[in-house]
Amino acid sequence: MTAFIFFLYGLIIGSFLSVCIYRLPKKESIAFPRSRCPRCLQPIRWYDNLPLVSYLLLRGRCRFCKNPISPLYPLVEGLNGALFTLLYLKYSLTPQLFIYLLLASGLLVLIFIDLRHRLLPNYLTLPGIGLGFLLSFVNPRVEWWDSLVGIALGGGLLLLVGTMYYWLRKVEGMGMGDVKLMAMVGAFVGWKLTLLTIVLGSLLGSVVGVSLIIKRGGDLKTALPFGTFLGSAALGSLLFGQEIINSYLTLIRGAIF
Repeated sequence: MTAFIFFLYGLIIGSFLSVCIYRLPKKESIAFPRSRCPRCLQPIRWYDNLPLVSYLLLRGRCRFCKNPISPLYPLVEGLNGALFTLLYLKYSLTPQLFIYLLLASGLLVLIFIDLRHRLLPNYLTLPGIGLGFLLSFVNPRVEWWDSLVGIALGGGLLLLVGTMYYWLRKVEGMGMGDVKLMAMVGAFVGWKLTLLTIVLGSLLGSVVGVSLIIKRGGDLKTALPFGTFLGSAALGSLLFGQEIINSYLTLIRGAIF
């Protein structure tokens, strides 16, 4: 029952996240005006704004102009609901649960903004770094020094890789937004999960990049939303990171001994 309540809260907050994803890159207010159809600009009635349910009942179309509603809205709502449920099942009602719910929702916004606009806004990542560090003082899983090392490792490692890539190829291979994103992740989760996130995000980006090159005939300069891969990897680390690390260490010990 509690898991279902978290799912419902996730859906409701996910509806707000969809507004953030749509409006923030346009520098529009996320509070005013209230939700409206982006085509005909008609305000959406409360019963047409129920997460997931209204989209299904309206068959994905505006009640007034009948134009399609972006599937982004139900997708973000559903993903946030699923994340809230899975994080509750993993961490139960503990302080770190609510910290990681906040991080997961923030990452979801950044993932989709980067996917759509190739942008990781400073007004989300920079406050996120400070907030993650402050919350380390009440997070039983991440001490303050672990948060600081996570910030340095997450931001510093990507900055080093990006700098070396520029020296070698004389082109920008990584934006500073990715650096700040990983510093934010490091502040919340500490150095171990930060390192895992970078490894998983790089693997995911490589798989997608190679697939696109093969499918579309691109090259190594094909622009990819690396922040989307890093953010997705960070969510995976929140849910399964410690298990992955433990399995890896067990494998290493078995190979040595």
